[in-house]
Amino acid sequence: MPETGDEEGNYAERIAANADAEKDAWGMTLEDMNAMADDLESEGWDVVTVPASHTAPENPDAGDTDRFGFVYVIPDNYAEDFSEAVEAGTFPKYQVFRKEVGSRVFQLTQFLDPDTETAILIAGSYEMMHAPPLVKTAMEEDEMFSHVQTLDGTVHGSFRHDDYTKFFPEPEKYEDYVVEANVGTDDE
Repeated sequence: MPETGDEEGNYAERIAANADAEKDAWGMTLEDMNAMADDLESEGWDVVTVPASHTAPENPDAGDTDRFGFVYVIPDNYAEDFSEAVEAGTFPKYQVFRKEVGSRVFQLTQFLDPDTETAILIAGSYEMMHAPPLVKTAMEEDEMFSHVQTLDGTVHGSFRHDDYTKFFPEPEKYEDYVVEANVGTDDE
């Protein structure tokens, strides 16, 4: 039987190993964003890249509004360029590039407006355990949204997505989490 100290040592090692993997995944996400930006710029696109300070899956029951989707909190020094890009186009096309590492998802969302050749690339990361209520809502509504705001709550742009499976390619794997998240609520 292992001693208590041994169990704690193994737990600490697992946490440290996961932290390194997550740090590496975030670094790779940012590298991918910059490489994608370089490729688009070489094709003549105007590109705005934004590493979100915080990314959260939000469901309609959270917060003061009934909005849902991913909320990207961006640093103030990115807000002006982002807002100018949003005003320049309509961004009818989007792609989501994601990777799961442990309990986190690292994603790069690409918003494209072919008419103005303007692209916005936003990198974000979130804990999977917070996603089930959003997955449930996206499945029910058959759509998704991305909201981009600064820390003070100022929304600088929102995007509607007609295919939530780009964000959740296997939404059924969240069903167990969704059921667990709603146990004991009046919504059942």
